[in-house]
Amino acid sequence: MPKGCNTSILIFSLMLSTSMVWAQEEKSRHQLEWDGQVIGYASYSPDNDLDVFMGLRYLPELNYGYTFENKSMIDFEISANIYGSVLAHPFDSAKTNGDINPYRVWGRYTGKQYEVRVGLQKIDFGTAMMLRPLQWFDEIDPRDPLQFTTGVYGALGRYYFLNNANIWAWVLYGNENPRGFELLKNNTDIPEFGGRFQYPVPKGELAATYHHRNASSEDLAGFTHYDNIPENRYGLDGKWDVGVGVWFEAVHIHKAKDVGILTNQSYLTLGVDYTFGIGSGLNVTVENMLSIYDKKAFAFDNSSNVTATSFSYPIGFFDNISTMLYYSWESDDFSFFLNYEHQFKKLTGYVMAYYNPETQPGIGSTQIENSFTGPGIRLMLVYNY
Repeated sequence: MPKGCNTSILIFSLMLSTSMVWAQEEKSRHQLEWDGQVIGYASYSPDNDLDVFMGLRYLPELNYGYTFENKSMIDFEISANIYGSVLAHPFDSAKTNGDINPYRVWGRYTGKQYEVRVGLQKIDFGTAMMLRPLQWFDEIDPRDPLQFTTGVYGALGRYYFLNNANIWAWVLYGNENPRGFELLKNNTDIPEFGGRFQYPVPKGELAATYHHRNASSEDLAGFTHYDNIPENRYGLDGKWDVGVGVWFEAVHIHKAKDVGILTNQSYLTLGVDYTFGIGSGLNVTVENMLSIYDKKAFAFDNSSNVTATSFSYPIGFFDNISTMLYYSWESDDFSFFLNYEHQFKKLTGYVMAYYNPETQPGIGSTQIENSFTGPGIRLMLVYNY
């Protein structure tokens, strides 16, 4: 074969190889994923007029990401909350509910030590597990094994320092419904804003958080109606591992206008957990939250204490049992929640038993759908794909 022909073949082979490598690299920069979760649930609560509850929820999710040559990345998430349920007293009366809502719709740019995320997203932070003063932007119920929560509309930026410290900043807009321990609706015409700084300390970390919003008292009976109530929140939390896990969350909320005992709210949660070397390991968590509501800050005229305890024990690789108890010292009310979880090949099953008083101690506005009064049992089956 002529020498020139060999050279041509070699050049063509190099070009083809280079093209294939480039195509493979370009393909690896693109990541497109489609997944989701299907949840079926049913509960029976004999103390309620409508004692049978059944529902189905579908959370489809589409993710796309692209990585640039400098290793920065842009990615997007779009998911929906599609649900339907029926609350009934069999053969007598029934109520149905259902809707299709956006669940997460956001875009994010990630650099070497920072990220910026804009859209409908989940924002949560803090060290407490069951009694959470810093539950400012989510509706997670600690009893819910799926940790379901609606999102908030806004922009969130985070910067990560090389010593593991990090700083957050956010602006929220258009979020009306109360979240967590909020007792007044948001004024949706005025943006909310705030930030958080976390810093590592020996055997743990400390964090300080601030948030400003404008509230509305239109749903507050017996008080002057204000469309615009400036509100400032200040939070401090920390967590350490000193043989046992210990943490705290402290929050003070001040409103600039007189709304009675809701003018000032203060919360302090102290917590501890430890895993005992019993069998597969028994984890025990205890938290206590002091709540203060008063016209004057830190007056202690209207205070209450709630204690929460959880136990969790893995039974082999595929089974786990856990329980939570809440007790209010002032009202002498308690709630109880027991959950048994089993992992099948493609499904996860839950059997839950619970007891709830009329006012559930220490639990803010949440999205869990088994918060019926009195005793009850709940079955749930989850399929992730």
